[in-house]
Amino acid sequence: MLTRPTGARAPLDPIETASRDEITALQLKRMKQTLQRAYEGSPFYRAKFDECGVHPDDLKSLSDLKKFPFTVKQDLRDNYPFGMFAVPQSQISRLHASSGTTGKPTVVAYTKNDIDTWADVMARSIRAAGGAPGDICHVAYGYGLFTGGLGAHYGAERLGCTVVPISGGMTERQITLIEDFKPSIIMVTPSYMLSILDAYRAAGLDPRESSLKTGIFGAEPWTNAMRGEIEQAFDMDAVDIFGLSEVMGPGVAQECVETKDGLHIWEDHFYPEIIDPETGEPVEDGQEGELVFTSLTKEAFPIIRYRTRDLTRLLPGTARSMRRMEKVTGRSDDMIILRGVNVFPTQIEEQILKCAALAPHYQIHLSRKGRMDEMCIHCECKAEIDEATLQAAARELMGHVKSVVGVSCKVEIKPCGAIQRSEGKAKRVVDARPKG
Repeated sequence: MLTRPTGARAPLDPIETASRDEITALQLKRMKQTLQRAYEGSPFYRAKFDECGVHPDDLKSLSDLKKFPFTVKQDLRDNYPFGMFAVPQSQISRLHASSGTTGKPTVVAYTKNDIDTWADVMARSIRAAGGAPGDICHVAYGYGLFTGGLGAHYGAERLGCTVVPISGGMTERQITLIEDFKPSIIMVTPSYMLSILDAYRAAGLDPRESSLKTGIFGAEPWTNAMRGEIEQAFDMDAVDIFGLSEVMGPGVAQECVETKDGLHIWEDHFYPEIIDPETGEPVEDGQEGELVFTSLTKEAFPIIRYRTRDLTRLLPGTARSMRRMEKVTGRSDDMIILRGVNVFPTQIEEQILKCAALAPHYQIHLSRKGRMDEMCIHCECKAEIDEATLQAAARELMGHVKSVVGVSCKVEIKPCGAIQRSEGKAKRVVDARPKG
């Protein structure tokens, strides 16, 4: 029977304990290369740099990066599918995509070297979380166009783990394989981990007796209170991982198991900034603002000053020399993260407009009932309708949202005029989920 290995963890990469001077020198070298690669290979970036009157040669120090323009998600949509890339299609090894507000996904690309880099930073992340070569790693992130499953998979293999690529869903089967295969690591969204916990208890099993010792949780915000509940229930270490497909996927930053005090950004590959979301001006480390990333080693799709819309702050390194980011406290736009899926109110609006019986007035109510986040769409009927028509309209909207947006929801249809009107910006989202 396979058992958890007792050998030493893999050694750290030298850059993880390098001095700040060594890190910034490497960043400056790679930043110059990235800007040149983007300018020479991507017609989008060449046009954008020229429009702003900047050239890669203008970067003399890292502080000069503020001269260069931001990249936003709309740029990816406007250049769908391949207009952002900096290498010929023949050099692209893989494509990933995430959903967008108009039905078309935002598309990202990877060369063979990019895939290797991604595997390296994910292996580094799993090691920082407490993983070691020989561990069995149960990957319950979704596989496919979503970057979570394959990103975790390649990183675990690179570290030398045995991978169980189960993907999401089929909770009873998840428990069976955990009990039979005895993995020590699980990689999954935190909300689904709570569903696994509920299923353990429903089956009469003691989760503290499971083989799981490390949980690496990402793809959605989660609180320290949730961390405490999971750790106590499973007798495991629960740590945070951060990433986004536009920058690479999971593995951009990772919480270290020995400190659990925020996520160390792998700064040799991803250069972070914090900006004032209103002015776009950089702020000092320690101040809260919007997180911005520039890739330092990506080939197929270098990304320059990408505005993540996540609100956080940068802090000095502790377990590693590289700086930490606090848990994300919110967003500077109106995107919702629901059970690992990015949802924009405009997506919901588009589905409401497909329903002939519904008026275009709505609010999205978010709550947490038991373990899982829930979304309920409050909307109005156009005119007085009978109960059967009302129920049919609710089912129609729920079907559209599930099919197009990819999440399940509830719908409450109210009488005409019941949704609060606004003379300014409409309050589309009411988030009643616990914050602490």
